[in-house]
Amino acid sequence: MEGKEKQRTYEGSHMKLYESPSPNARRVHIAMAELGVEIERVAVDIRAGENLSSEFLAKNPGGRVPVLELDDGTFIGESVSITRYLDAISEEPSLFGDTPLVQAKVDMWQRRAELNFLLEVAGAFRNITAFFKDRETCVEAWGVVCAEKAPKALTMFDDQLAKTEFLAGDQLSVADITLGVALDFARSVKVVELPELEHIKRWQGQLNSRPSFSAN
Repeated sequence: MEGKEKQRTYEGSHMKLYESPSPNARRVHIAMAELGVEIERVAVDIRAGENLSSEFLAKNPGGRVPVLELDDGTFIGESVSITRYLDAISEEPSLFGDTPLVQAKVDMWQRRAELNFLLEVAGAFRNITAFFKDRETCVEAWGVVCAEKAPKALTMFDDQLAKTEFLAGDQLSVADITLGVALDFARSVKVVELPELEHIKRWQGQLNSRPSFSAN
């Protein structure tokens, strides 16, 4: 299923998404577009440290964005957890799989995309550019290590995509969203040298043709 052109707000539920431009926010935006969900968005200025304020930490003690607020006052942090909640209350085909086996495969590839690639790219970006040097210790040498590890992980995904249309099979999942966003982020921050891999290139073409991947 491709992203819905007409979005909707769930009846009886007024949600707010606290966010700042980032790969994690984009993951949620793509999922929202795929599921046809519309949510009020509240900008959080992380450069100014708004996410470290006591008011924000009461919403998410981890101090990270995005955070989803439900109408009963519940707060859900972490982009995959937010996506899982939206997916569970949606009537659309699941981004997390519809059978136990597919769910396990989606979770496996989602973890691999996050741990083996997205976090390595983020480590390279944060340590090489020292973007958050005012609030964390940045070690450039470690950033270089991350930048070297990230592209090596892509062979595993390319091999999988030689066998399947999407990472976990024949249906788009949260694993594809994570890896697709991570690759776009890597290209935008220019701290990781990415190889040209045939099957990833084919797969990214498919992702980019979906309206959801143009969602803001």
